[in-house]
Amino acid sequence: MYDIICIGSSTVDCFVSTGSRLFQKAHHNHVIVPFGTKILIDDVQFSTGGGGTNTAVGFSRLGFKTAIISSMGLGTNSQRIFRELKKEKIETSLLVRRKGLRTGFSVVLDAKGHDRTILAFKGSTNDLEINEINKEKLHAKWFYFSSMVDKSFQVLEYLSGYALKHNINVAFNPSSYLASRGPKYLAKVLKATTILILNRGEAGELLGKPEMTNIDVLLRGLYALVPRLVVITDGSKGVYAFDGEIKYYLKASPVKVVEATGAGDAFSSGFVSGIMMGKSIDDSLKMGSSNAESVIQHFGAKNKLLTKREIIKYLESKPKKVAKTKIV
Repeated sequence: MYDIICIGSSTVDCFVSTGSRLFQKAHHNHVIVPFGTKILIDDVQFSTGGGGTNTAVGFSRLGFKTAIISSMGLGTNSQRIFRELKKEKIETSLLVRRKGLRTGFSVVLDAKGHDRTILAFKGSTNDLEINEINKEKLHAKWFYFSSMVDKSFQVLEYLSGYALKHNINVAFNPSSYLASRGPKYLAKVLKATTILILNRGEAGELLGKPEMTNIDVLLRGLYALVPRLVVITDGSKGVYAFDGEIKYYLKASPVKVVEATGAGDAFSSGFVSGIMMGKSIDDSLKMGSSNAESVIQHFGAKNKLLTKREIIKYLESKPKKVAKTKIV
């Protein structure tokens, strides 16, 4: 039996450092790219990414027996991802790899000030089908769902029903793509969800209140959908959790941000790992935040994901305090 099975995308990420050359003409949050010119860049680095592989590596490094369900091709990029998963001791027998499928690829444009724009090619990620899942290998204590849309969303719905039938816990981290569809569209998945994790913008989109700024209203609204445990990340402002009675808030520690890609996945794998270890919500928030802070100080979504020993050492060097209040 696995401790956790992660379901999500697998990509190769190309990080392109543009300095101020590309973004200097940005206007009202839009990037203006001049045609017919050659733009010199400062650096380029490659790393694997995707919500499925990022979280799988996060859980595995923290000591959990981990498997992954994802769809990819057989080419060079797929081989790179596959080798890394093996190196990280992640079970790969549930991967869907065959001729005709294409592996996801992203170009991350990173500019001065660490603004970023991501050009994402999903490949065959969203073409995963239920009949491609090896149903004899779904024995797990937890499922972790990252964003899967189109055909692959039906896989999340199927696995949600499987989880309810077999008493498997589910952690769900939808992107804005899914959150914007609303709770009715996500009903089958939300019904099975044990921990719901979103960022502040996604929380508003899911509740149909994209302009809502009151965090208490957002937490109560999400808890009405998932009456167990909800978490809202808020970037450099920190993170909130709500268990139906207590609101937990952990302020973000000031760190030098090199690249923010993968921060959400790092937080989620750290936080859910804490809950899986039987730790309190307080300590789980600290684990998630520490994992995210480690990742954003380096390039790559998983290069600096922490091990159990490293996360303990990190917390000793940077103590954190969680504020708790009741939501009336």
